[in-house]
Amino acid sequence: MTATAFPHLFSPLKFRNKTARNRIVSTGHDTCLPEHGEITDSYIEYQRRRAKGGVGVIVTQVAGVHETARYTSHLIMASSDECIPGYQRLAAACQAEGALVFSQLFHPGREIMESANGMLAVAYSASASPNERFRMMPRAMDLALLREIVQGYAGAARRMWQAGMDGVELVGSHGYLPAQFLNPRLNQRQDAYGGSLENRLRFTREVLAAMRAATDEDFVIGLRLSAGERDENGLTEPEALEAAKLLDGAIDYLSLCVGTSVSYGGAVHIAAPMALPAAYTAPLAAAYTRALGVPVIITGRINQPQEAEAILARGEADACGMTRAMICDPEMPGKAKEGRFDDIRACIGCNQACIHHFHRGLPISCIQHPESGRETVFKPVEKVGAPKKVMVIGGGPAGMKAASVAAARGHQVTLFEASGRLGGQANLAQLVPGRSEFGGIVTNLTRECELTGVEIRKNTSVDRAVIEDFAPDAVVLATGAVPYVPPMETDDQIQVVTAWQVLRREVKVGARVVVFDWRADWIGPGIAELLAREGSRVDLAINALHVGESLPYYVRDPIAGNLHKLGVSITPYARLVGCFGDSAFFQHTASGEAMEFEGVDTLVLAAGHSPFDPLRAELEEMGLSYQAVGDCLTARTAEEAVYEGMLAGRAV
Repeated sequence: MTATAFPHLFSPLKFRNKTARNRIVSTGHDTCLPEHGEITDSYIEYQRRRAKGGVGVIVTQVAGVHETARYTSHLIMASSDECIPGYQRLAAACQAEGALVFSQLFHPGREIMESANGMLAVAYSASASPNERFRMMPRAMDLALLREIVQGYAGAARRMWQAGMDGVELVGSHGYLPAQFLNPRLNQRQDAYGGSLENRLRFTREVLAAMRAATDEDFVIGLRLSAGERDENGLTEPEALEAAKLLDGAIDYLSLCVGTSVSYGGAVHIAAPMALPAAYTAPLAAAYTRALGVPVIITGRINQPQEAEAILARGEADACGMTRAMICDPEMPGKAKEGRFDDIRACIGCNQACIHHFHRGLPISCIQHPESGRETVFKPVEKVGAPKKVMVIGGGPAGMKAASVAAARGHQVTLFEASGRLGGQANLAQLVPGRSEFGGIVTNLTRECELTGVEIRKNTSVDRAVIEDFAPDAVVLATGAVPYVPPMETDDQIQVVTAWQVLRREVKVGARVVVFDWRADWIGPGIAELLAREGSRVDLAINALHVGESLPYYVRDPIAGNLHKLGVSITPYARLVGCFGDSAFFQHTASGEAMEFEGVDTLVLAAGHSPFDPLRAELEEMGLSYQAVGDCLTARTAEEAVYEGMLAGRAV
């Protein structure tokens, strides 16, 4: 299989007077790699790796066009000429690898997340329409500020042009400033910028015209727009389409997505989780592609090249945004073109290390590819001069990653797994509603082991005799964890089981279930949803402030929505005490008062995990060099397991 298997995806695409080598786009996304408002070496190398991997177009992350655009403390600012040298280096690095490079130009309007000094900022919008998600009440822009911001866009575009970038993209998607002017439910202005559709489009038209006047005829100017914001007060699909038609002559391409940042339900589409179908936005693009005379890019859970090829073949869009696919595997375009389809490390839409890192103000990465966002720290692995005989004990994500990386360096690696199946807890994670794609991490890591020549021995328990017989030079211990059962008072009248037992179908629960969720992650809510869908009446008692407190926002909110629809009762601030008769007892962690759930048949424990490391003492007695990684150190998530496995593989 070669590029001929993807004839549409690997055909060139013209943007104004510039041509992209293929129709794969890395769309604009925040990385937290820039520092002090400027491009950094780490950000340049992050983007250069994707250009080297074969992407056609890179759209760099949002750049603020005015001081009032500072929606986070780590925003790149394009409001002064100081930004030009950084963008020059960025453009040169990516263009040298064959990619076109556009920069997003941005003003959030009322969508202010946080400020550098911790105080609330003053937000400006078309009108004083409050923001639900960030609790911001904006001021309506006066005409002087409005014109200043228009010129801010022009100045930013001029700087990108001077820096040698191929173009810019006006961000009007996800309810940001241009959309706030366009939306008739938000824009209540009585002047020339409000009222009729033509008036509500005036701000965007003036920005586009000012950017064109500040650059030249070869410079590409695109627009990003939500094809429906999926919020009660957001732009509708017909409104967005009509606006796009009216702007057709003023833009060189249209980049489509869905959703809005303003509400919890609308924001999940910014980085849609695995619970949403692959390529679910693509059908919306067809009307734009038919109506417009410029290329249309569609984004939304397009993680595999065959998905993108099908979209293009159907004529729904001209190019596909595959951003998270290339956070997970920067070499995805090249592998697809070469026919190495099975070698692609497919994104599973977990959102743990990409958007979740950004929301915590941390550089983004990927749970499957920890090198992402750390390109200047982790160089490509090099072969060792003296290969070792390496024993990896445990075939979960930590063990598989350690084995594949160590083998890639030239070591002779054997992985021992006690069960008949690789994957560890990932095999349970995929059984939870909306989490089936998580099993992709097992597929991907297994392939990495195959490609690097790891010998795998399943159904093989390891004890001291096995270690002595194998006689390794080095050992990686990745034996994982087991469910933690907290001490509690009980008279054994209520069935008490673990989440693992439920997922493995080792027990039958009753009609009335209480799920105790200690970690506030996806396990407790997932079990609650599973059992509610199967007919049980479920209470979810959480030892946290709210459901999914430790989860990425765009994973948490759909889960909360599903639980609400299913009628699952949620009780926060809950500490498990015990169970007597048919009642489960908890303590409110803030008030200290007792809470009782009556008529309970089954109590399900999602109470965390305890490290399982029975071989540590043996290894130390034997004097063997070993590294412990993942949950056998202390139970956490797949992100830490894979990262520590990578470190161990590099360190052997």
